[in-house]
Amino acid sequence: MEHLWAPWRMAYIEQAIESGGCILCDKPGEMQDETNFILFRGSFNFVIMNAFPYNSGHLMVAPFAHTAQLSVLEEAARHEHIDLVSRCVDILKEVLRPAGFNTGLNLGRAAGAGVDQHLHSHIVPRWVGDTNFMPVLSDTRVVNQALADTYKYLKPYFKGTAP
Repeated sequence: MEHLWAPWRMAYIEQAIESGGCILCDKPGEMQDETNFILFRGSFNFVIMNAFPYNSGHLMVAPFAHTAQLSVLEEAARHEHIDLVSRCVDILKEVLRPAGFNTGLNLGRAAGAGVDQHLHSHIVPRWVGDTNFMPVLSDTRVVNQALADTYKYLKPYFKGTAP
């Protein structure tokens, strides 16, 4: 059995816990989209880059409403959420040309949610051979592009995006 170890993500989890707030509520409320890597704001959801990505282009779609339950969202918010996930996949296919994607929800801390009180979907572009020996040997993950550079590269593709 293979294991995926991601110890670098603990800083992200601890940051969310220590702040006493909710990073997925706080960041859009700051209205500093470029600083916070928010690529798009819809009516009910927003697209944000993961600050501790598994790969370049790791995006998240989150509702503005603070909830951990998908069933609590209004129907229009659920539809917009999945439409934005689909749009993110389409944009990343066009721009980054990955070989595949991991997409999904981690519902609850036991399921791997670093921010378990605020629902969010992950969209992780994947390339053949994108995992290597670095995390195992040196507790280091290689991400081939700075977040700010990836943001500037992707942002134009989200202008005018309407689910």
